[in-house]
Amino acid sequence: MDNKINPNRSNVNNADEATFTKVFDKCATAAAETNTVPQEAFENYRVKRGLREKDGTGVMAGVTKVGNVHGYVVYEGEKCADDGKLEYRGFDMSNMIDGFSAENRYGFEECVYLLLFGKLPTADELNDFNALISHYRHLPPRFTEDILMKAPSRSIMNKMATGVLALYAYDENPDDTSLENMLRQSIEIIARLPVIAAHSYAVYRNYFFDKSLNLHTPHDDLSTAQNFLRILRSNKKYTEEEARLLDLCMVMHAEHGGGNNSTFACRVLSSSGTDTYSAISAGIGSLKGPLHGGANIKVQEMFDYMKENLRDMNDEEEVKHMLTAILNHEGGDGSGKIYGMGHAIYTKTDPRAVILKKYARDLAYKKGYGDDFKLLETIERTTPELFAKYKGINKPMCANVDLYSGLVYRMLDIPVEMYTPLFAIARVSGWCAHRIEESQTAKRIIRPAYKYIFKEQNYVPIDQR
Repeated sequence: MDNKINPNRSNVNNADEATFTKVFDKCATAAAETNTVPQEAFENYRVKRGLREKDGTGVMAGVTKVGNVHGYVVYEGEKCADDGKLEYRGFDMSNMIDGFSAENRYGFEECVYLLLFGKLPTADELNDFNALISHYRHLPPRFTEDILMKAPSRSIMNKMATGVLALYAYDENPDDTSLENMLRQSIEIIARLPVIAAHSYAVYRNYFFDKSLNLHTPHDDLSTAQNFLRILRSNKKYTEEEARLLDLCMVMHAEHGGGNNSTFACRVLSSSGTDTYSAISAGIGSLKGPLHGGANIKVQEMFDYMKENLRDMNDEEEVKHMLTAILNHEGGDGSGKIYGMGHAIYTKTDPRAVILKKYARDLAYKKGYGDDFKLLETIERTTPELFAKYKGINKPMCANVDLYSGLVYRMLDIPVEMYTPLFAIARVSGWCAHRIEESQTAKRIIRPAYKYIFKEQNYVPIDQR
C-alpha cells in the first residue's frame, strides 16, 4: 500500500530548483514528441497550409467593402505580376496621400473617417470628427497609474493589448454589440491607443532603464501624429515635417484588406460575438508576431548588420557580395532571408514602399541619412537578380513597406521598441472597420475544419503505465 502512487500528491513538493528543472525538461521532451504533425499529413489531406493556395494566393474566406490589396492579375488561370494598388473604400491610398500633401494638411483622421463610414468627409464633418477624437483621446482617471505603471512590461505591444482589455472595465456597456455602441468603442480605442502606447514606453524606460518618467497628456488642437510625437518625446518637441511624415506612415498602415493575419484574427473573434476590446487585443497580439508586424524590426537588424560589416556602403559589388552571403545562410541572422524584400500579394511594386520612398528621400538627405537611403535602394535593386542567380527564382520581387519604414522611424527618432506599436496605432482603424462589418453582416462564427490523425488508444490505469 505504501508503494502505491497517489495521483493527488506531488512528488516534488519539497524539491529544490534543480529537481523542478528536471521535471520540466522531461515534460518538454514529451511535448516535443507529441506536438509535431508529419509533413506528409498536410499533403495527404490536401490541407491549404496558412490558408494559402498552391500559388501562394490566399484562400477566399470572406467578402469585404473595407479595403482591397491588389498585386497581380490572373490570366488564363495563371498568376501574372502587376503594379501594386491599395484601396480604402474604393479610394486609391496613394492618391489620397498625394491629396493630403498637396493641401498641406494631416490625413490620418480623414482616413479613419473613410474606413469607418465609407465616404470622404466634408470640411465640417472632418472638423466635428476631429473634435470627437480629441474628446475621447484622454485616458480614464488614473488609468496610467493603475493599469500601465503597476505591472511594467518589456513588450510595449503586450502592454497595449493589456491596456485595451483594461478599457473594458471602464466601459458602462462593454458587451453591447449594436452598431452604435461598437462605433463608440472603436473611436475611443483609435483615439486612446497612441496615448497608451506612449505612456507604456515611458513606464518601460523608467522601470527597466531608470530613465526619468515623463508622462505627457494629449492636446486637443493637435493631430494624432503630432500628439504621438509630443507625448513620446521627453521634451515634447517635433517639427511639422516630422509630424507630416509620421502621418503619412499612419495612413499607409491603416488598412490592408481582410486576409492579413491581425485583421483576420480580429474578424474571427468578432464572429463569435465577443466584445470589441477582446477582438482588438487579439489583433495587437497577432501584429506583434515577427512574421507579421514585427518584420520591420528584422529589416532593421539586417540593415545594422550590413552597415557594421560593409567597408563601403556605396560599393554595389560589395553590397551584392554580402547579400549573397545572407542568402546562403552565411550572414545576417543565418535564416537565408533578405528582409524587406518580397510580399505575399504584391509582385511588381508595393504601393506603400513606393510612397514611403518618395516622401522620405528629402528628409533622409537633410538629416544625414543619405548613405543609408542609398543602401536600401541598392538592396531593392539587386536582390531580385541575386534570387534568380543563386536560388533559381525568377518571379517578380519588389521591396515591401518594411524595407524603408525602419529608416523612416529612425529618422523620426522613434525607438525601435515602438516600431511595431506604431504599426498597431495606425492599423487599429482598419481592425475596427472590419470588426463592425463582420459583426453586422457575417452572422456566422468562423469555424474551419481540422483533421484528427492520432491513433485511438485504450485507457490504462495509472499503476499499470
